[in-house]
Amino acid sequence: MEQEAQILIVEDDQRLAELTREYLESHGLKVAIESDGGSAVARILREQPDLVVLDLMLPGEDGLSICRKVRGRYEGPILMLTARTDDMDEVLGLEMGADDYVCKPVRPRVLLARIRALLRRSEGADAPVEGQQRRLEFGQLVIDSAMREAWLRGEGIELTSAEFDLLWLLAVNAGRILSREEIFTALRGIEYDGQDRSIDVRISRIRPKIGDDPMHPRLIKTVRSKGYLFVAEAAAELQ
Repeated sequence: MEQEAQILIVEDDQRLAELTREYLESHGLKVAIESDGGSAVARILREQPDLVVLDLMLPGEDGLSICRKVRGRYEGPILMLTARTDDMDEVLGLEMGADDYVCKPVRPRVLLARIRALLRRSEGADAPVEGQQRRLEFGQLVIDSAMREAWLRGEGIELTSAEFDLLWLLAVNAGRILSREEIFTALRGIEYDGQDRSIDVRISRIRPKIGDDPMHPRLIKTVRSKGYLFVAEAAAELQ
């Protein structure tokens, strides 16, 4: 349950971290703080918090390195937080496995909203309701929303929580073009600002994992000026 969720803030700005903790705890979350990047990896893996708020610039070890090291052994959402606004930082963070990315300064209520959205997804609150499909099969590609897992030719596909959500959204709407605005609103719960590149980065990461050709994709097609299209027929032809 969200009210019992344990959040770990990895942030070296003690005053900011304490203020953030006070605000989040006033809204029913349990919050711990880690200020040393060098200790963050071991602590995340040891404590397995429900969500990690991870600053990019840290003493000891930077956030990108921490994210990369824990991603294979930590399944909870990672929300990357940074004062830098370079697009490449965002792209790198997402490629390392971050589930969301917020630039400082961020309003506390916006941070809380992002955290709650990530927690809902990780807890399966956005899974299909009664009567809706929970497992989709396209030949050798199988996607199960109840288990939040996918398989290709019987082998498990390693997907972050955010990547799974995007793949499921595209697959359950197979045959229909989804605009970036639709995808962004469905997955993040906020309006698309026209510049966020997280959807494009995740699509590029998902394609090779599901057997699609990154250079000439047939399963998840980019429809120019419109959005993305999951082609069920192409998925069914996977060998």
